Amino acid sequence: MSEAPTSPESPWPVRTVARKISEWVDRLGAVWVEGQLAQVTARPGTGTAFLTLRDPAADVSLQLTCPVALVREGGPAVAEGNRVIVHGKPSFFLGRGTLSLRVDRIQAVGLGELLARIERLRRLLAAEGLFDVARKRPLPFLPGCIGLVTGRASAAEHDVVSNATARWPSVRFRIEHTATQGGLAVAQIVDALGVLDRDPGVDVIVLARGGGSVEDLLPFSDETLCRAVADCRTPVVSAIGHEPDTPLVDHVADLRCSTPTEAGRRLVPDLAEESARIAGLRDRARRALHGWVDREQRLLTALRARPVLADPLHAMRSRHDELERMRERARGAVEQGLDRRTTEVAHLRARLTTLGPAATLARGYAIVQRVPGSTGDTADRGVAWPVLRSAGEVGDGDRLRIRVADGAVTARVDGAAATGRPATRKPAARRPRKKEPPAADAAPAGKDDPS
Repeated sequence: MSEAPTSPESPWPVRTVARKISEWVDRLGAVWVEGQLAQVTARPGTGTAFLTLRDPAADVSLQLTCPVALVREGGPAVAEGNRVIVHGKPSFFLGRGTLSLRVDRIQAVGLGELLARIERLRRLLAAEGLFDVARKRPLPFLPGCIGLVTGRASAAEHDVVSNATARWPSVRFRIEHTATQGGLAVAQIVDALGVLDRDPGVDVIVLARGGGSVEDLLPFSDETLCRAVADCRTPVVSAIGHEPDTPLVDHVADLRCSTPTEAGRRLVPDLAEESARIAGLRDRARRALHGWVDREQRLLTALRARPVLADPLHAMRSRHDELERMRERARGAVEQGLDRRTTEVAHLRARLTTLGPAATLARGYAIVQRVPGSTGDTADRGVAWPVLRSAGEVGDGDRLRIRVADGAVTARVDGAAATGRPATRKPAARRPRKKEPPAADAAPAGKDDPS
């Protein structure tokens, strides 16, 4: 018959609740459970041993109870830190209200089984790409601070620190001490990784542990630790065990070192080697610089030896002399042209003079012009007087103007003869001789030469 429902007015007592939980737990069957022994308590004089079974991949534990004889029969396999498989049935203890697993068999996980599980995890992580070379980050050439996760006062710590300090004396470390085997190792190492990864001053993190058995190195093949290493933003170096030891964290880390001693050598450069390398580079740079300076000096010497630089004014003087010669030639050509043109002008002037009326008058000829009107000097002086070309062009009493080489006289026609014989000439009254302008007035424009 079922119990009446509970309410604030009719609650169940503790014993009822404990009994119901015990009844429900008793209905559960026996199970096989795998885990890591975190604590084993088997006091002499008691019939029951108390053990704590911890999940290696999570912070979960379960209380175990078993006969003390079962612990003694297990021998070294039933020890803290070992992985075991237990068979038992859940039970609820009414007096304390605690749940435990009543164990009737305990057996250690065999080495073959451990290796098989590690191999399955290896394939899983490789399929997810955690082992890819492309995701591995290069280590800094000279880290300012090195984070070290290792056991307290361990040989691995000494090897890493001493070798790194011997190579680079000023190297700095931030050391996080953790358990490196057993049930607490994974959780502590993961916490230490997180602390160092969040520190901006840490440039590289080293996981270091000495050699040991496969069981001792199991924490470094744990899935939780491998994923924590893969999630770190800071490069991680794995230096676990000896050369044959290869836990899974070696494949996930950015650099795998076979031993902590090798890690100390790989973390920092050697001061003596770097000093020698710098000295060699300095010598090479000095030789290269001296060679370059010598080559440039030879080039400058060759350039200075060239005529244009040895005597820069020589080219100017030669060009100046050539310019002077061209100037003299130009001046001579201009003067010759002027002389030739002057001679031509003189010849033309002489020809014009010879062909002009003034030259004709100088040979004894005269120009006779008929003066219109009868008033003599009061006649129209603004009108060109016609040149007398025939005796028939004048009549008796006409006034004439006779121009000779040195002046002009006036005359009057007295008895003109049409026959061409000279007529009796009546001299006109003498008038003062005046200077006439030269040949320009001798004949009007367009008139023929009287000669």
